[in-house]
Amino acid sequence: MKKNKVLAALLMGVMAASLLTGCGSKKEDKTFTVGFDAEYPPYGYMDDNGEYTGFDLELAEKVCEMEGWTLEKKPIDWNSKDMELNSGAIDCIWNGFTVDGREDDYTWSQAYVDNSQVIVVAESSGINTLADLAGKTVGVQAASAALTLLEEDQAELAATFAGLQEFADYNSAFVELQAGSVDAVAMDVGVANYQIKTRGEGFTILPEILNSEKYAVGFKKGNTELCKIVDADLTKLADDGTIAELAEKYDIADLICIGK
Repeated sequence: MKKNKVLAALLMGVMAASLLTGCGSKKEDKTFTVGFDAEYPPYGYMDDNGEYTGFDLELAEKVCEMEGWTLEKKPIDWNSKDMELNSGAIDCIWNGFTVDGREDDYTWSQAYVDNSQVIVVAESSGINTLADLAGKTVGVQAASAALTLLEEDQAELAATFAGLQEFADYNSAFVELQAGSVDAVAMDVGVANYQIKTRGEGFTILPEILNSEKYAVGFKKGNTELCKIVDADLTKLADDGTIAELAEKYDIADLICIGK
């Protein structure tokens, strides 16, 4: 009888431990795969140590830390981003991804960066206004918000250009701008600021912006469950100052709009 009581007590202890373990494992064991453009600093790029980093990728890391997820950073061809997302190869597109004009194409998190499309030129170009771009060749990233803007809302302006030249990434576009193969580059202001800062003197942003837009995290249309988790974490990271701290690190503090 005594042995039975001891055995019963041991079994109860095991059951209690199991329940406690279960209660402590609320977070899902998941690999969170983020699709990003590896040539899009300061939001996503390869650093001098050969590691992928950037404002958006560090922000994704913070979310994964909160949820107990493993982050997989997956560089993608920006032209193939929809195929990657719809096939399930990535969980989201998180890399300076513009909401404006794509509102109905994805399930979106809340916006966290207030961005503008601008024109970058060489300081010695003699180009000072948008009107001065008449007869000039303007570079732009393929499948980018800037390209869509120039083909649609700013099509009248683009019609004055000698040509609109597409590049796979903005690093290539800047190389051609520096070489004089293109006269200007249309791009996001955060990326423009980073490129100018890292390349040194010789470039400037025209004072007239093409438009103002916002960045958010894009999920496959209908994936509201995952989006809600990330969205709630973004709010917490904004409230505790983490987003502001990362924005200072990547020199985009004046572009943050979440929590304001």
